Amino acid sequence: MTNLKDYGYTEPEVLEKGLIPARITEQHRDHYKAICEKGEVQAVLKGSFIHSAKVKDDLPCVGDFVQLRYNDSGPSLIEKLEERHSKFSRFDAFGGSFGHIKADREQVVAANFDYVFIISSLNHDFNINRIARYLTQAWQSGAQPVVILTKADLAVDSSESVLEVQNIAAGVSVHAISSHTGFGLEGLEKYLTPAKTIVFLGMSGVGKSSLLNVLMNREVMQVSAIRDSDSRGRHTTTHRQLFMLPSGALVIDTPGMRELGLYGAQEGLGSSFSSVEELSRQCRFSNCSHESEPGCAVLAALDGGSLPHEQWERYKAQMKEIRFVEDKTAYMSERKTWGKEISKFSKQLKKSGGFKR
Repeated sequence: MTNLKDYGYTEPEVLEKGLIPARITEQHRDHYKAICEKGEVQAVLKGSFIHSAKVKDDLPCVGDFVQLRYNDSGPSLIEKLEERHSKFSRFDAFGGSFGHIKADREQVVAANFDYVFIISSLNHDFNINRIARYLTQAWQSGAQPVVILTKADLAVDSSESVLEVQNIAAGVSVHAISSHTGFGLEGLEKYLTPAKTIVFLGMSGVGKSSLLNVLMNREVMQVSAIRDSDSRGRHTTTHRQLFMLPSGALVIDTPGMRELGLYGAQEGLGSSFSSVEELSRQCRFSNCSHESEPGCAVLAALDGGSLPHEQWERYKAQMKEIRFVEDKTAYMSERKTWGKEISKFSKQLKKSGGFKR
């Protein structure tokens, strides 16, 4: 019999009658795999569960704890979603509805994890601004970010890149590793403890699959070659999946994301740029734009050199993206509401004979 506590289940077992707790380990659109006391089972959403969901965020994703009605002769039925203690969301540029469920712009891609491994490679694709964006989203998730710089065997000196990341990631551990040679892997052992869950995030070709294979002590993910021109690779992960490592730790692998929309990341931005946020609170005017106002603490820090111009530019760029996402979300919501009103009006007009000539 499977002990769900080995999979991080720590919530009080307040269960509906006839239901058992489970954790989602794999998702293929509206079909799931889940681990429960009976072992791994196929599962689908119960109709009443779908009907009660109001937005896509209410639907399970990999890492979620759920309550299901076990069926030994077919798919078990997921009837309840447990409260999440962390989640990773991105801006869903395409939206799309699920039956009656509203197409909100948040896409939850993983839930209930303790660490976010932000993975970047030490080749031509190393990008400090991208790592900064991932850090903001990781802080927003509610878990602890850790930066993993892979392919250290290809770098002449990885210490310079480590220092560059440390300069933008106060309070975040940074590790340079090589999955090929084993360099630096011992530094990850403190995160790989039983029942702790880690989510992997990073662009395609940065070595997520190679790292997972090493940690699993066997090949569970296909590794693709990268292009010499830009150090990019093809997606080797096609769906989200939870793995249990030999150490007892759990890993959620996610498809590489070419674009990471900073959805609802205002709080995460404050964690990533705490010094900038603190300076903003010291400005003479609460609505200071930090451009030309007298008594602006940000401008004073920039002039005095205590606030690096590169850090300020990264902060402004992420603020601009967050506002864009929020504005676009509001626009899409307003457009959908307006479309419904037009449709309702048209039906009423047609019903009253208003379209007759």
